Amino acid sequence: MKSEKITEGAQSTIAERRWPYRDACAAAHALELLGERWTLLVIRELMTGPRRFGDLRAGLPGISANVLTQRLEWLEEAGVLVRRELPPPSGAKVYELTEWGYEAEPIFRVVGRWGARSPFHDPTAAFSVASLMLSLRTMFDGRRAAGFSARIGFRLGRETLLVEVADGGIDVRAGPIEGAGAVLTGEPRTVAAAIYGGQSFEALEAAGALAVEGDREAARRFTTFFPLPDKAPLPGPPSSELHVPSPAPRRHPRP
Repeated sequence: MKSEKITEGAQSTIAERRWPYRDACAAAHALELLGERWTLLVIRELMTGPRRFGDLRAGLPGISANVLTQRLEWLEEAGVLVRRELPPPSGAKVYELTEWGYEAEPIFRVVGRWGARSPFHDPTAAFSVASLMLSLRTMFDGRRAAGFSARIGFRLGRETLLVEVADGGIDVRAGPIEGAGAVLTGEPRTVAAAIYGGQSFEALEAAGALAVEGDREAARRFTTFFPLPDKAPLPGPPSSELHVPSPAPRRHPRP
C-alpha cells in the first residue's frame, strides 16, 4: 500500500510539472526529461550498474550533493531509475537504471562521437569508469579487429571491466575479469591515454601509471581498434572580416 502511494505521488509531481517547450515532438519531451545540467551524466554513471550516492559523486567530481540529490529524485519520479537496498550483509542503498533507463545508451554513443570531433574537447579532464566503458563501445572499429579474438580485463581502482573482442564485434561489461588473456591496471584516464592518446605501455609503466599483465601483444593490438573521428575545423573570423568590400574607385572631376 505504501509503495502505491509513493507511485501515485510521483505521477502527480510529473503531471503537475511545467513543460516549457509545449512541443509534441518526442525529442523535445526527452530534452525536458534529461536536459537539465548533470542529468545525462548521472545516467551515464549508472550505465555500469547500481551505484551508491558516494560512488556517483566520485564519478562526477564537479557536482554538489544537493544537485545530485535533486537529479536522482527527478529521474526516479520520471521512471528512469529506481532506488533499492542491497541484500545483507551490505544493506547499502543504491540507485539503478530501469529497463527504460538503460535504453538511453545510444544517446551517449551518438553524442560522444559528435563531441569527440569538437576542436575544444579536453581529453585530459576527469574520466570515469562509465566514461571508459561507453567510449570503448562507441569508438570500436570492427574492421580493424578482423581476425582478432581476445578477452582484455581492466582493473580501475575498485572496479573492473571485461572486454571481449571476437568476429569483429565487441562486448564491454562491468564485472569479474577471470579468464582475461591480458589485464591493464590503472586509472581510467591513464587507460584512455594508452588507447586514444597513443602513449606507449612502456612510458606509462615507467611513470608508475599503468601495469600490463599477460599477453602484451594482444593488449597492444587491442588499443589500435578505437580510432577517434577527425576534428571539426576551428571557427573562422566573423563573416564581416572575411568579406571586406573593395574601396570604390576614385572619380576624378572632368576638366
